[in-house]
Amino acid sequence: MSSNPASSTVRVVQIAQPGGPENMHLVQTTVGEPGPGQVRIRHHAIGLNFIDVYQRSGLYTLPLPLQLGMEGAGVIEAVGEGVTHLKAGDRAAYASQPPGSYCDARVMPAMNVCKLPDAISFETGAAMMLKGLTAQYLLKHCKPVEGLNPGDFVLFHAAAGGVGLIACQWARALGLRLIGTAGSDAKCALAKENGAAHVINYNTEDFAARVKEITGGKGVKVVYDSVGKDTWEKSLDSLMPFGLMVTFGNASGPVAPFAPAMLAAKGSIYVTRQTLFSHITSRERTQAMADDLFEAVTSGKVKIHVEQRFPLDQVQEAHRALEARKTTGCTVLLP
Repeated sequence: MSSNPASSTVRVVQIAQPGGPENMHLVQTTVGEPGPGQVRIRHHAIGLNFIDVYQRSGLYTLPLPLQLGMEGAGVIEAVGEGVTHLKAGDRAAYASQPPGSYCDARVMPAMNVCKLPDAISFETGAAMMLKGLTAQYLLKHCKPVEGLNPGDFVLFHAAAGGVGLIACQWARALGLRLIGTAGSDAKCALAKENGAAHVINYNTEDFAARVKEITGGKGVKVVYDSVGKDTWEKSLDSLMPFGLMVTFGNASGPVAPFAPAMLAAKGSIYVTRQTLFSHITSRERTQAMADDLFEAVTSGKVKIHVEQRFPLDQVQEAHRALEARKTTGCTVLLP
């Protein structure tokens, strides 16, 4: 099934112990043939995400030594038994467990690997899968009990980040009035350019008070929050009664435990903690979500902004930039 040798030497980024960016090292390893249900993919670009930082730092505990990276794009070199949706030579992209995309090539489960449309470049494909599928499940599957309709207000934190810029554009296409927050005026302007109806610099304004002002005192139907600890309390205060708080990340640290009675006091609100990997547990579900994302991108409704590129051997610098909030949009590593 492959014209390549049965095994070849590749570079992979690995950590032996959790810690800072300096704990990531390029090591040489061999990559062999895919087994049943697997593919071997040679990467042309690799996506960088905040979940990589959580795994590297030890906030999310995984067996060591650990290869990092949750998304990538490249060319399928070989497919294992039972894989029918891909073949050698196909362009492909994925967001997938287990981690391991920070490498030249890898053998991995085929379930979440999708054929990449010719109209989408490898860099865009690598940058869009985890963040784009996240935006897809947030806007399409994380809805308040009373539903989401054109004209409804939603609040989206870190609106100038990778997920945020996709969500701003997609929300606009769905007719939602997205209020985006970011940590600088420049990032706010970027969110506005990408479809946010209103923007708030949460370093200079009380975003909960501003949300109430924008919505005529009513609040929003949904808050989408990947920031965590720093935005939690005021996010709850931004919701209308029966509103939904969707927490999907911890960029500022994890949210402290809270008493459920507090949800009643704030208007009988709902809280959910989401992760992409609960949504892509089957080949069919992954493909349906990816098709929705591919359509949004190829139609021009959503543009993927690849703003930073680092060679694979500069992965430490890439992580430092991400953690220092010096990046906007998406960042890719290039093998």
